[in-house]
Amino acid sequence: MSRVLFRVQRQFCGECSAALRRFLGGMDGVDSVAVENGAVAVDFDERKIADDQVRKLARESIEKLGYRVDED
Repeated sequence: MSRVLFRVQRQFCGECSAALRRFLGGMDGVDSVAVENGAVAVDFDERKIADDQVRKLARESIEKLGYRVDED
């Protein structure tokens, strides 16, 4: 199992957090999505979904909800 972590510039509201979990968590190969403390962690099976695809979809989803990914 692999994990990608995104830091965002502000805390997620409850509704956005739930929407992100539903969308990303529903993808084949994604095992879990944790949204807390200004971060999003996605655990996934790299045999089912590629790392770059998870990163792209997660980033796009975060940004569509109106949040900005911190580029540390």
